[in-house]
Amino acid sequence: MTVANSVSRREDERVAREILARLKVVVEPALDAALARVSPELHGALGYHFAGGGKFVRAGLTLLCASAAGADESVALDGAVAIELIHNFSLIHDDIIDRDVERRHRQSVWAQYGIGPAIIAGDALSTLAVQLLLERPSPARQAAATRLADATQEMIRGQSEDMAAESRSSLSVAECLAVADGKTAALLSGACALGALLADAPAPVTEAMSDFGRHLGLAFQAIDDVLGIWGEARLTGKPIGNDLRRRKKTLPVSFAHALGVDVYATLASVDAELSDEDVARITAMLDDGGARQATIDLGEDELRAALGALDRVTLRDPARAELVAVARYVVGREQ
Repeated sequence: MTVANSVSRREDERVAREILARLKVVVEPALDAALARVSPELHGALGYHFAGGGKFVRAGLTLLCASAAGADESVALDGAVAIELIHNFSLIHDDIIDRDVERRHRQSVWAQYGIGPAIIAGDALSTLAVQLLLERPSPARQAAATRLADATQEMIRGQSEDMAAESRSSLSVAECLAVADGKTAALLSGACALGALLADAPAPVTEAMSDFGRHLGLAFQAIDDVLGIWGEARLTGKPIGNDLRRRKKTLPVSFAHALGVDVYATLASVDAELSDEDVARITAMLDDGGARQATIDLGEDELRAALGALDRVTLRDPARAELVAVARYVVGREQ
C-alpha cells in the first residue's frame, strides 16, 4: 500500500466513524428508553452489556437506508433499535454457546452474571424488538416486523449449522459461506431492508438494499475470519490466532483445504491445546498456501457486489454516499 493510499484509507475510516458516531447519538436515547421497559431484575445485566460499547453498525444502516430511500431517518428509529436489540441478543447467547468469557475487552454477561440471567436477558431483548415494531401498527411496521422475524430465524439457522459443524471434520468454502449467510449476512440484510420498508420504499429499492446488506455481511464475515487468525490482540481483544486455538472452521481454513493445504488434518493431529508454536506453524501454512489472500479477495468481491446493488436503484444523497463509506469501513476495519 502506498503512502497516499494509506492516508486515503485513514481519511475514509475517519469519515465512516463520524457517520456511525452521529447515528449512534440518535439511536442510544431510544435504545435506553426501550431497555427501561424490561424487568427491573434484568437492568443490571443489560446495563452492563450495553455499557461495553459498540459501533451500532446495523442500527446505523437502518437509518441510512431509510434516508437514502427518501424518508426522514426518524421513521426508521424503532427499526434501528429493534435490529440493535436482536444483534445484542445474539451476542449474549453466542458467548454462552462458545463459552467466551470476554466481550469488548471485559467479561461477557454470562461470565459476570451467570448463564441463567444471561439467557433470560437475551430473550428479553429478542421479544422487545418485535414489540417495538408492532405496538403502533401500520402496514409498513407490520412488514418490517415480519422481515425482522425472518432475519432472526435465518440468523438462528446459521448458528445451528455452525454448531452442527463442530462435529464434522471439515467444511467446504461453500458450506462456510452458507453458515455466514445465516449467522452474519441475514441480520445486516434485514437491517437495510427495515430502513427501506419503514420508509415505504418501492419493492425494487427494498430488494436492492436487502442485497446490499447481504453482500456486505458476507464481506464482513470474510474480514472477521481474517482478523480471527491474523488480527492484533491489542485491537481485537483476543489472542493472536484465536480462531485456530479454538479450531473454528472458518473461511481461511476452508480455502486452504480447497487449495490443497489440509489445515483441517493438521488441526486434528494436535490432541492437546495448540501451543504458540503450533499456531505460528499453521498460520504460516495458511499464508503460504494462499488462504489468507483468497479470503481477503472474497471480502473485496462481496463489497463490490454490495455497492453494485446500490447502483441498481436511484437513492438520495448524502445518505447513499454515507452507506458506501460505512460499507468500505466495515470491510477495511482492523478490529
